[in-house]
Amino acid sequence: MGLYDQLTHPVALLIFLLTLFLPILIGFLTLRRTKNQSDFFIGGRMMDKFVVALSAVSSGRSSWLVLGVSGMAYTLGVGAVWAVVGYITAEMFQFIYLGRKLRQETETYKSITLLDYFESRFQDKKQHIRLVGSLIISIFIVAYVAAQFNAGAKSLSTALNVPFLPALILSAVLILIYMVMGGYIAVAYNDVVRAIILIIGLVIFPAYGLAKVGGLSALLQTLAQLNPASIDPFSLGLGAIIGFIGIGLGSPGQPHIVVRYMSIDDEDKLRLSAVIGTFWNVVLGWGAVFIGLLGRYFVSSIEQIPNHDPEMIYLVLSSKFFSPILYGLIIGGIFAAILSTADSQLLVVASTFVRDLYEKILKKTSIIDEKTKLKLSRWVVFFSGVLAIFLACIAQDLIFWLVLFAWGGLGAAFGTSLIFALYWKKTTKAGILAGMITGTVVVIIWKLFLKEATGLYELIPAFGLACVAIWIVSLISSAPPNLDEP
Repeated sequence: MGLYDQLTHPVALLIFLLTLFLPILIGFLTLRRTKNQSDFFIGGRMMDKFVVALSAVSSGRSSWLVLGVSGMAYTLGVGAVWAVVGYITAEMFQFIYLGRKLRQETETYKSITLLDYFESRFQDKKQHIRLVGSLIISIFIVAYVAAQFNAGAKSLSTALNVPFLPALILSAVLILIYMVMGGYIAVAYNDVVRAIILIIGLVIFPAYGLAKVGGLSALLQTLAQLNPASIDPFSLGLGAIIGFIGIGLGSPGQPHIVVRYMSIDDEDKLRLSAVIGTFWNVVLGWGAVFIGLLGRYFVSSIEQIPNHDPEMIYLVLSSKFFSPILYGLIIGGIFAAILSTADSQLLVVASTFVRDLYEKILKKTSIIDEKTKLKLSRWVVFFSGVLAIFLACIAQDLIFWLVLFAWGGLGAAFGTSLIFALYWKKTTKAGILAGMITGTVVVIIWKLFLKEATGLYELIPAFGLACVAIWIVSLISSAPPNLDEP
């Protein structure tokens, strides 16, 4: 039975549609709780530890894990696991250390966004950090959202046998409706639901597949016969492994992830959130890798995959393994991953334009009432989604690498700045600006001109050079008088 034929079963189609439209219901139910800008962007700092943990896991994984990593494991073999090792390790430490300190300081400074914090921390009255940071976020986050819309459209198009453009528009509309209604609160609770669906798709799915082939040893034995390098985690070479592990360096610079730490009701609960989040990060990461390996076992030739696209192996396997009813839930799991990242990133775009640019720079001498700010936030979410749709049409086949590019840009620009701001007392405003600009420029130049020659992921050199820039410039510049040190 083909991919499309599975969803012609009425119950399968019903389950699939429920996973699509449930977020809208949650958005409607949370509409009344979203009364001001703080509610819209960080849930009024009243989110539960379990919600924060599962929301952080769900929003951070995206189509990159479900489609990208499984597709890479299909192509490269066990070595694909290095792509998840870095971010799992980084986010564990973020929950325990960085998240707690960030939660404390952002409450002290009454910061709603990451740029709020930087401006208050360094007494940037001329708002240079806010302006530069806003431009960087605009470049990378909108590209990130476009990648998620792209993935959603690919999945819908393949599963429902419809053209790419209608599938793209439907994917975007489903997100925008509940986003405009409920903001962060709707996003967080939807992310919990999606995390549960993801767990089904990336735990039960590979477990069933392993049982079907006779266990792990049988799977590895067959893969070794097809290609011995596919079961060797070190076959990729040291450079590629370092690059993949380096993906974790981007975690502290992702605004849509670190905002979760700012939203928890009590920073002491972040340690428990770390346990919950790390456990599911490990399980889901390995689940995606095993799906790719199982794909190579059952689908030995890429010619058997629609459009010869390895990122579709998740869909192909689920149609082979499961009844139409479970297939509907599995396809819903793909959307769970995609939507949970795209909605969080749209919130970052909205907070950047409304809070960081409009309210704090363009209208800094005016008093804007909460109702107006809330309305503006909703409009920005809508128009940002429209722009992301346009970009998704341009780059239809680059989910994995487009996500890594955006991840690298944000990680180099903001991850370095946040770590120095929280943990090095001598950091200055000039140092932060130097780090943001250096990280962004190096990511772009490395991606365009040096990536192919070196084989090194652009985040690695960009992160290192951004740290050097912050350190050197901070040493030769001065902090403002009476600066409150962290």
